Amino acid sequence: MTTTTHAAADAGTALDRLPLASRQDGTYPRPQQLRERWASLDGPWDFRHDDADAGLDAGWASGWAADAADSREITVPFPPESVASGIAEPGFHPVVWYARTIRPADLEAAGRSAAAPRVLLHLGAVDYRATVWVDGALVGAHEGGHTPFTLDLTAHLGDGTEHRLVVRAEDDPHDLTQPRGKQDWHEDAHAIWYRRTTGIWQTVWLEAVPTTSVDHLRWVPAGPSAVDLTVRFRGPVVPGSRVRVALRFDERDEDLGAVEVTTVRATSTVDVTVPIARQRNGQAEDELTWSPEKPRLVDAVVSVHDAGGALLDAVSSYIGVRSIGVAHGAFLLNGQPYDVRSVLNQGYWPDSHLTAPSSDALRREAELVKELGFNACRVHQKIEDPRFLFWADRLGILVWGETPGAYEFSPTAVQRLAREWMEAVDRDVSHPSIVTWVPFNESWGIQHVADDPAQQAYSRALTDLTRALDPSRPVISNDGWEQQNTDIVTVHDYEGDGAALARSYADDAARERIVTGIAPSGRRQLVAGWADAGQPVMLTEFGGVNYQPGAARADGWGYTSAADGDDWVARITALYDAVRASDFLAGSCWTQLTDTMQETNGLLTADREPKVPIEQIRRAVTGER
Repeated sequence: MTTTTHAAADAGTALDRLPLASRQDGTYPRPQQLRERWASLDGPWDFRHDDADAGLDAGWASGWAADAADSREITVPFPPESVASGIAEPGFHPVVWYARTIRPADLEAAGRSAAAPRVLLHLGAVDYRATVWVDGALVGAHEGGHTPFTLDLTAHLGDGTEHRLVVRAEDDPHDLTQPRGKQDWHEDAHAIWYRRTTGIWQTVWLEAVPTTSVDHLRWVPAGPSAVDLTVRFRGPVVPGSRVRVALRFDERDEDLGAVEVTTVRATSTVDVTVPIARQRNGQAEDELTWSPEKPRLVDAVVSVHDAGGALLDAVSSYIGVRSIGVAHGAFLLNGQPYDVRSVLNQGYWPDSHLTAPSSDALRREAELVKELGFNACRVHQKIEDPRFLFWADRLGILVWGETPGAYEFSPTAVQRLAREWMEAVDRDVSHPSIVTWVPFNESWGIQHVADDPAQQAYSRALTDLTRALDPSRPVISNDGWEQQNTDIVTVHDYEGDGAALARSYADDAARERIVTGIAPSGRRQLVAGWADAGQPVMLTEFGGVNYQPGAARADGWGYTSAADGDDWVARITALYDAVRASDFLAGSCWTQLTDTMQETNGLLTADREPKVPIEQIRRAVTGER
């Protein structure tokens, strides 16, 4: 069993050795909270299907012999339905088990020492319900298939010995109360749904931390000249301890300010407001602000010291100083109207499904979004790997943060989705690239929201809950259909004729017809008596033109089809010309970035190859000639 060790190369004090967050290589699983060392547990694990759900009674929590009749080797973090996992069994398997030995070398690689004695196990995502044991002793559990969780293994780990780590995952393919996004409940993929992802599907890793350590950072810009930070701790915080925050603009080798706060009581959180020196001069504000055109990132070091000044813990982070808002029918970035040109991204790969093939693939995904001429990306029905968000931050891509939907309305479904959504917002709130939140899509899980008061209350409540968790971003209540309480009116329209689309979105009269009447979906755009409040209107799904160069899939489809590459480019151009001609559209989102299984309406193939020279696609998207 191999363990990957990651450490900064330079010597010096503990603070000097911290990696520079804004210039990292994109491999660290939690990019806004870097430490000097960590150890990946990705790679080969022992694996078993448990279709009869007999493993608990059979004692599998203590592990099993690698030569057991039904034990196989799986490559983590790829889901067992995928080819990349080495299992490649896409059928119904509601319970699966994983086992791996933790060796002393793993703990050394993670940085365990007298100064960092506590060993944390991080699991990026396990779909849907996970339980974890070490040597047969229960360590913890987590419910929610798209959000991370952390367990403290310290009490279960001895010195100089090996330990057996076991993970059990339950993922009922027919439970429609589980937030599942685009995962199919049929045995084979159909319509707009794809192969399932069961069990571990994001990185598993170890990290050693001090007894008192930084557990979570929440950055929120506080206007152009300051940033608010909430620090959440793990372990005791003794009154009189100090939290120090220092900001630096590495691009210009410039310190931007620092602040120190003394804790007055034992607490799990500390709030800090950090002034940004350069921004005090209003004429210089735009020299630091973040945007897709100039994605400037400000580095930060957050350190915790005891009352005597001794360093307890330190992490490296970064922020993007920017503001998001809506006003006068416009989407505002840094106080100015901004035309959002987005692409729908399913985040799905042929051989690895919801898991990216590598961290490099996540970087390339972000690069392709930019190269195709987009300034935004709607990650659809998926809480994407944080390393993709790092590249969106660094390269400059606006991201729609969207929850994977459930398909049933019931108390259980409400509780599950709300809990997982709160965890997602908490995980991603500090990324400057995320500019809006989307708790519902096309009435999934609220199929009768147009007329059912209970579903209307749920939609309003989750939208307002999102605002309570993060008042700094707009919230889209139900993307595409049947909206209420929304900050942006979003429309889905797969009209394939450019001239017809241009007529539908030409002017204010067209806007009124759509917003106050029946939308192109055949449903009311606003429901529950919600009135038009002059919000920005965006066309957040359109296009979807099928074109398959080379060997075509018999089941491949799009909303319309092109005869050849020239016809395909002409159709894209005509539809974008219609959007550009609109008097009121504040943004748009093309369907979609890549072919995804039977959906062959991507700008790229499933293997991320452009279907025609990428310059032709870019000209169609941007209108550049």
